[in-house]
Amino acid sequence: MSKFITMGIKQKIYSRIEVTNLGRHTINDQRTRIILSAAFSFMVNLVYALVHGALGIANQSLWFITMCAYYTILSVMRFSAILCERKNHSKISIDAEYFVMTLTGILLSALSFVLIGVIYLSLTEHIAAKYESVIMITIAAYTFYKITMAILRAVTQRNNPSPLLAVIRCIGYSDVAASVLTLQRSMLVSFGTMSDANTALMNILTGAAVCLFILALGISMIKKGIKKKGAALWQNQKS
Repeated sequence: MSKFITMGIKQKIYSRIEVTNLGRHTINDQRTRIILSAAFSFMVNLVYALVHGALGIANQSLWFITMCAYYTILSVMRFSAILCERKNHSKISIDAEYFVMTLTGILLSALSFVLIGVIYLSLTEHIAAKYESVIMITIAAYTFYKITMAILRAVTQRNNPSPLLAVIRCIGYSDVAASVLTLQRSMLVSFGTMSDANTALMNILTGAAVCLFILALGISMIKKGIKKKGAALWQNQKS
């Protein structure tokens, strides 16, 4: 009985959403759902960038300014992907998508170096957020949710040839990797019984792995974007 009630509620919700064009596209089109998700993440990143920038100026803190740079780069990457989709809504331009891929690769490479600065400041100035158990468990659950969603996108979109969706996935991977590092640092402070030296070593090793992962993503996207765009231009000239 409860199953039929739940299905009925879902059907009513879907019917209300499908009344509008955006709602219909959101339900029926995977690409639209991904772009909307990127738009939401862009707004969150932008708010974080503005808040950290304001705190950095007010407190003259290099830490907050560095975090502002980190979230600004994430915002720019996601905004470029959204803008590309909006401009090419009527007719998707592969050249534009590969340009965004190359740009995102450059920004991801820059992001890895900004993240090195964040890690260095957090270690030298002993900056690590300490939370109570309930808050820490909530943050951990949200981080694992992001990891799960990134894995699901990788599986469900593995056969999708769209360069723009590949860009959004890679941005998500870099965001998740940085979130894992932040989670580890907070958990070691909140729950850890390790010595300061071992904690610092764990954070350095994980931080190095995350930075190298993001840098590798960036370099891979630069190479792929330049190579594929060049191939597309050659084919256009040949035809």
